Amino acid sequence: MKLLIGADLVPTSPVGDIPGGISEGAFIDGDLDALFSDVLPLMRSVDRMIVNLECALTDSDNAIKKIGPNIKASPACAVTLKQAGVTDCVLANNHVFDYGIEGLKDTLAALDSVGIPYTGVGVNDTDSRRLYYIEEEGKRVAVVNVCEHEYTYALPDRMGANPFDPFLTMADIRRAKKTADFVVVLYHGGKENCRYPSPRLRNACLEMVHNGADTVITQHSHCIGCYETYEGAHILYGQGNFHFALTGEEEIWNTGLLVELEITDRVEMKLHPFVADGITVSLAKGERYEALMGELAARNEELKSGLWRQRWTEFCHANRGIYDYAAENVGRAETEEARAAAVEHFAHYLDCEAHADVWRELYPTRNQTNEK
Repeated sequence: MKLLIGADLVPTSPVGDIPGGISEGAFIDGDLDALFSDVLPLMRSVDRMIVNLECALTDSDNAIKKIGPNIKASPACAVTLKQAGVTDCVLANNHVFDYGIEGLKDTLAALDSVGIPYTGVGVNDTDSRRLYYIEEEGKRVAVVNVCEHEYTYALPDRMGANPFDPFLTMADIRRAKKTADFVVVLYHGGKENCRYPSPRLRNACLEMVHNGADTVITQHSHCIGCYETYEGAHILYGQGNFHFALTGEEEIWNTGLLVELEITDRVEMKLHPFVADGITVSLAKGERYEALMGELAARNEELKSGLWRQRWTEFCHANRGIYDYAAENVGRAETEEARAAAVEHFAHYLDCEAHADVWRELYPTRNQTNEK
């Protein structure tokens, strides 16, 4: 069995503070060559092609209130996904509920209409944890798809995405291991634009392996991160985008990895680096390939040496301005309206694991600084 896994796929249109999505027209028109170029044969060469659909497929204008952009695309884009070779979608991410219950239901209906099954969502938080199986060539793979806590996650009394839980998710992985030959975890989280995991995230991924995961891939960071093997399992911290075409974005946004898993009596991983140019993604070749893989290898060595921990700290301090702003404004707001907005911002950073990881790095407790 061969699986190909792509990270964030968004047939973008200009919505909210997304700075000019440019690919929705090509998705609606079904212009596969313009969208996927030489990646297309790879997508069609495997038994299953899995992508993280990170938006709502809806015509609704009823965006939820949130910090950050609300992203949607036409339901017609589902047809192009099917034609390109996408066979499965994972939906546990921080944008699938951007247009509320209506938008999520529209998304599921669009995928149902073209026969693309999905996982990572449910009618409530318990239902969202349903295990998802892929069966090919006599092998059964369980896919566990979770996301961090950013606006879209299901509640006991509301539909939404499958939220990561340090206890329940581990129980789900153990349950999956009892009912499948192999377990693949697709974790939507980690700090955006950071090429290294936080200490919490790395520990969580290692613990997923302890509980039975054979492969763990983190998505959402919008950049290629680093990789390690651990107790025979593969862990990729940061896959980069797959197809998320925006104007004005830097190179870090426009490179990514397609992950090919060949499953026999074990799981072998092959990485396919690619680059995005406008609305087109194409496989990296020659010097570009060597550069991307060489940079990845260097970061992998930093995982082994321990230098990754310093890199994480450096990233947090380089981005501390927005966290200082969120913390200071709660106490300094001069009006009730301003204070409400500041509290919302502060609460969002507490709710989301990736933001909370940065909080802890920037604001250590006395226990971290007392004598050693």
